[in-house]
Amino acid sequence: MDDCIALILGGGAGTRLFPLTQVRSKPAVPLAGKYRLIDVPVSNCINSGVDKIFVLTQFNSASLNNHISTYRFDRYRRGFVTVMAAEQTRTSLEWFQGTADAVRQSIPHFSVHRHEHVLILSGDQLYLMDYRKLMAHHKKHAAAVTIATIPVTTEEATQFGILKTDAEHRVTEFYEKPQDLTGKESPVPGNMARAGRTYLASMGIYVFNSKLLIDTLDSRPGDHDFGKQIIPDAIGRLSVVSYPFNGYWSDIGTIRSFFDANLMLTGIAPRFELRNAAMPLFTNARMLAPAVLAKARVTGSLISEGSIIGRSTITNSIVGIRSRIGDGVVIKRTIVMGADDYPHHSHETRQRIEGPSQPGVGDNVCIEGAIIDKNVRIGEGCIIRNTLGVQEKDGENYYIRDGIVVIPKNVTIQPGTII
Repeated sequence: MDDCIALILGGGAGTRLFPLTQVRSKPAVPLAGKYRLIDVPVSNCINSGVDKIFVLTQFNSASLNNHISTYRFDRYRRGFVTVMAAEQTRTSLEWFQGTADAVRQSIPHFSVHRHEHVLILSGDQLYLMDYRKLMAHHKKHAAAVTIATIPVTTEEATQFGILKTDAEHRVTEFYEKPQDLTGKESPVPGNMARAGRTYLASMGIYVFNSKLLIDTLDSRPGDHDFGKQIIPDAIGRLSVVSYPFNGYWSDIGTIRSFFDANLMLTGIAPRFELRNAAMPLFTNARMLAPAVLAKARVTGSLISEGSIIGRSTITNSIVGIRSRIGDGVVIKRTIVMGADDYPHHSHETRQRIEGPSQPGVGDNVCIEGAIIDKNVRIGEGCIIRNTLGVQEKDGENYYIRDGIVVIPKNVTIQPGTII
């Protein structure tokens, strides 16, 4: 993989993930209590031997930049993970206008590094993939462009770019989020067909021959998006190949998809394996103390390091780093993202001064079906469970999206509050 560089797209404003993207970009959203979404593609790259990695950012990128800076390669390797932020130059006064435009504007930065192939990835997906197999498939079929694809059902197909291929994986047709699926099925493995997954969806993961990519982007300055413009134009004109992927993959585009993907990880044998020794998930090494459970009852949950949990009951939930949960608390199907500092430390001595002085969950609180962002204080006696089944609402210091109550970062919920 020495002839390959990776470009990870930081995404747009992330409006469908609001309020988790209120003060951070999509790839910087916490995952599984201790990681961030950006750790997934970066880890896949490192595990696949791709060690020249660029992360293209634009919106709310401060926390993402800070997290990316924790990736350091040793002095005996020439690899790096670096941020390329949108910038105004003498040749372009525009910010990134889309996925293809983001890559186009970054050409002067990555083209100085020796490479023959460009791997383009999304920064807000959950999956494990060995890109060496993807690259081998690309070279075996002498492709100009390879698109990673995954079989999906009829219900899912309208949300993705759908491809049709021949028996040799050559892409013959492409439809961006088609509403009419008539005649758009593609050859898939028998077990997938029996499960009703008869459509091939683009995963937004591409391999381009480098010179071709640069020439294409230069010659089509008005094309800003890969899925809507660059890929459809390449089909029929160039050798475009599908790389079928049958593992777990989730596009973290909405509050519901984020919520479901996280809670899936609490199972004993989750579809996405956090404990894969061959494909470990890397992140910032914080050197935190082990979690403390004082007579807590925990079932089917992930408890992150640095947490202190009192006499409480936690079921099918995720408790993030440095969480402080009091006595008499009941938490079900909830993501508690934790805190940036230990809550029991003096507010005056912490490195960060944002948020309440004592973040955490107070005594006798009930939380069910919610996302509690970082540095949040839930006062004593609060009930957060959306018993009325409200689907969408903007409340005081809370939001409801897809029926899930979301408490934004750094907020205090007063004691006795019922949501």
